[in-house]
Amino acid sequence: MARPPASSRFGLRGSIAFRLAVGYGLLLAASMATLSAIVYFGTVGVFEHSIDNKIMAVETHLADAWVRDGRAGLVREIDAQLHDLIDTDTEVVGLVDVKGRLLAGNLGRWYGELPAAGDLAFGQMERSGTPVSVRLIATRLDDGSRLVVGRDLIELDAIRSVVERALLVSGAVSILLAFFGAQIFRSRLEARIGRIRRTTARIAAGELSSRIVVMGNDEFARLADDINRMLDRIEALMEGVRHVSNSIAHDLRTPLSRVRSRLDRALQASADPHALVADARLAIEDIDSVISLFDKLLQIAALESGVRAGTFEKLDLAAIAHDMTELYEAAAEEQGVALRFAGTPTTIRGDRDLLASALASLIDNAIKYGRTGGRVDVEVATVDGAPALTVRDYGQGVPLEDMDKLTRRFYRVDQSRHLPGNGLGLSIVTAITQLHDGTLALRRLEPGFEASMVFPRA
Repeated sequence: MARPPASSRFGLRGSIAFRLAVGYGLLLAASMATLSAIVYFGTVGVFEHSIDNKIMAVETHLADAWVRDGRAGLVREIDAQLHDLIDTDTEVVGLVDVKGRLLAGNLGRWYGELPAAGDLAFGQMERSGTPVSVRLIATRLDDGSRLVVGRDLIELDAIRSVVERALLVSGAVSILLAFFGAQIFRSRLEARIGRIRRTTARIAAGELSSRIVVMGNDEFARLADDINRMLDRIEALMEGVRHVSNSIAHDLRTPLSRVRSRLDRALQASADPHALVADARLAIEDIDSVISLFDKLLQIAALESGVRAGTFEKLDLAAIAHDMTELYEAAAEEQGVALRFAGTPTTIRGDRDLLASALASLIDNAIKYGRTGGRVDVEVATVDGAPALTVRDYGQGVPLEDMDKLTRRFYRVDQSRHLPGNGLGLSIVTAITQLHDGTLALRRLEPGFEASMVFPRA
């Protein structure tokens, strides 16, 4: 039974897009709440603080008049304070005796008890027949009377009402914007993820050529690009596996058919024992070639797994090249090829046997395929500070259309199919070079062909 998609199994709570959208909305709401608090206390709070400062300034001024001139002077100052045309519509000043009677000022009827002496307090007072909110302070004088100084808060209440309404409206708008913004954020995120999921579903169904459409240069675009590169590599590997399978089947069919034919002939009644021995020897040679083929495939697999990297040591690349050149001089002379070496001591880290094996394969190929040129050069040099081992022949070279296929396993150029070999030489050289963190560079020259193993700087 097919598994249901993740969205139906987990719902919204299992959706990262939904959780991110909710987080985005909550963050926006928290930001707006913080901004609203700053605006509120930056307006109403500042205005309240200004009122308190004015109340305290007037209270100090009138208390000084009491100390300096007594009650008569205080009454004169109260009258002057109320008629100086500064904040007269909101100013509240009064002198109250011990029985609570108003002696001077404009203090109206107070609802409840006056606040304790020395404390700023909010309260309700009647002004012009209308209850209003006031902020005031009461100061007890030496004769038991009390000096009351305050402000009508009608302006502050109006400002507070305007700010609160504005913040309420902006809060509602912010919530709507947060909701719709979260929905847009979620839909865009799900659309980007959906494109990736649909592509991976097609690939899982067998469409290995499908790729994610890269849009923009954001994190999703970079992720899509990384996935596409991974898919390119997987497709190349799958193609390589198919090619290797076909090539193995093709390369094994011929020797196994010959072995079967010879064994069948050997089983027939024959009076010639020499023919039987010859057939057995040829069958063994064919079986040995098959075993050699599998040995090379196992060698490539071992190299690509990196199992030999732990045996690396400091080596003189020029010394290895010189030794291998001397080893192949006799074989080159047999083919009428002049094998030459040039180079200076160059240190790299690597495996001596593997490097010698790779160089042997390159020299063997150069002698085999480039003998018409009569010359093969082996050189150790430095290319842009990196050690390089180069083998060049001066033969017919390789057709341009075959250059990018030479390192494929079992691939052989048409003009060389009559020569012995199985098309694994350059594949092994490539694996050895990559194991040493190097690159194999192949160049078509006029005349000839050049292969260079370029290694990292020491």
